[in-house]
Amino acid sequence: MNIHRLAIIPLLSLSLALTAVPSAWAAAEPALPPIDPWRYTEDYSYLDDPARRTGAWGEAGKWIRLGESSALTVGAELRLRYERYRNNEFGDAAVADEGYELYRFLPYADLRLGSQVRAFGQLSLTRANRDAGSIGPPDDTGNDVLQAFVDLSFPGAAGAWTARAGRQVMAYGSERLISARYGPNVLRAFDGGMLSWQGQDLRVDGFFVRPVRNDPDDFSDRGDPERRLGGLYGTWSAPGGMAGTGLDAYLLSLSSGNARYNQGSGPETRNALGARYFGKRAGWAWDLEAVYQYGSFAGAPARAWSLASDVSHTFRDLPLHPRLGLKANIISGDRDPGDPKLQTFAVFFPKGKYFGEAGLIGPSNLINLHPSLTLDLGSGWTLGTAAIFYWRQSLQDGVYGVAGNLLRPAGGSRSRYIGTQADVVLGWEVSRHLSFEAAYSVFRPGSFIRDTGRAETVHFFGLEALWRY
Repeated sequence: MNIHRLAIIPLLSLSLALTAVPSAWAAAEPALPPIDPWRYTEDYSYLDDPARRTGAWGEAGKWIRLGESSALTVGAELRLRYERYRNNEFGDAAVADEGYELYRFLPYADLRLGSQVRAFGQLSLTRANRDAGSIGPPDDTGNDVLQAFVDLSFPGAAGAWTARAGRQVMAYGSERLISARYGPNVLRAFDGGMLSWQGQDLRVDGFFVRPVRNDPDDFSDRGDPERRLGGLYGTWSAPGGMAGTGLDAYLLSLSSGNARYNQGSGPETRNALGARYFGKRAGWAWDLEAVYQYGSFAGAPARAWSLASDVSHTFRDLPLHPRLGLKANIISGDRDPGDPKLQTFAVFFPKGKYFGEAGLIGPSNLINLHPSLTLDLGSGWTLGTAAIFYWRQSLQDGVYGVAGNLLRPAGGSRSRYIGTQADVVLGWEVSRHLSFEAAYSVFRPGSFIRDTGRAETVHFFGLEALWRY
């Protein structure tokens, strides 16, 4: 507990320093690479050239020479977050009304031994001051190892092979099926191995891993013996010579010892064959994805599918540079709970708060429309608003949470509409290292929720301070 309290001190000190000298930071930061949530993709090797150093304080601890052919990079993330729910899960949650604090501190070290060997390690020090009746694995895992892996790289004329073994955070594409789960307090990690090939325009990853099962005791997280994930994931940059675009294609396979749906529970093997086309051009941005799933559930065939789109346009010539966006999803649900064949889409390992801030509804048995408007207020301030509309794809299936849990069984209701959600998010990016966010979300239940149980309007409020180095 003390380590979390002590970790607040550098964040508060940094906030005061940033307020006093914002212009010096703005001038020094452009040379530094973007900070990624999983950290191991950041490359500071350019700092080996003294002429490329800017003198920014963020370069300290990055690419520390330990010898002629070895270098060390260190860094950390500190996040403080407050959340409050009223009528969580429409009043059905174990603790429907609660406010709580979440703390996480993620220090890491990246050791490069020549051009071929690398060791990466990261700790996850988390705490959740939340009621015992509602706390879960994404909230608190105590002090544990988030990442610990070794890379062996073999460069060639056409590209480079990299073999990785150990514990790692994984995220692919738009994180609809494999995500770092960055929004919740505890990031998701996997134990296993990966083999990657990186060419000029093509990257292909092959992996076999087990998701890490989070335990509240210190240094007790282990790979889940009941679930295993394997797959091939390829990304082609600028297909057909179209700059600013990309194409993903993948085949994933997940085996679970016990999965639960509206239809029942049992062992499951689910394969996902998918493609994603994404890009940015002339103010437009798009992300289009289609997934077909096949396999078995409780000894019977399982077939499911999903179509997802995310399209936006930024009006750069208008005041506040408004960005209008529209997300639309249609995701299959089970057609007949009395038939052992299953059509409910399996979520695998999706991102947290999949649809908006409240984090109630997950991507199974769903039709969804999500218009949004984001404004650039200047000086690092942004304001985002969104309305989200939810329907059941199949009237024979229930409503599911983000983790794939059955949130509300079908219960014989013939109503399709689940509800309406509205979000408002105010963000302030002070610098590359420090940001703040305030979010409010309200979810008004529709006819299906009213037909099947408690139907209180859900209110959510969140405050966050994030410091990364």
